[in-house]
Amino acid sequence: MTDALLLTKLYVPPPRPDLVLRPRLVERLNEGLALGRRLTLISAPAGFGKTTLVSEWVAGPQKFPQNQSQKTAVAWLSLDEADNDLARFISYLVAALRTIQPGLGEGVLAALRSAQPLQLDTLLTDLLNEISA
Repeated sequence: MTDALLLTKLYVPPPRPDLVLRPRLVERLNEGLALGRRLTLISAPAGFGKTTLVSEWVAGPQKFPQNQSQKTAVAWLSLDEADNDLARFISYLVAALRTIQPGLGEGVLAALRSAQPLQLDTLLTDLLNEISA
């Protein structure tokens, strides 16, 4: 994988000025943090406000255990049809994660640049182990 990455895919979009606030949904995201959940999946059809909701949440204070308000690190990745290629997707995923943890995924990126066939299980295991550490 030698293609240059489009860096704008890694930027959190700012909340729009005409934003319709969704305090109940933002509170649900904060509850996930307070309960120690490390991953939240937001699923809805196109145009239902997923990006708007998450950008609103990222811009505001997140609630952690003990009712502390602080900012959490957020890796953002906007995907499109072209990102359906596995090597391209993993490259972008590592790039997004590196916005909050520089140097992460060095071995994964080296494997993607290698002429050897991709060993998906090994690649993902290595990346997940780095993330969890």
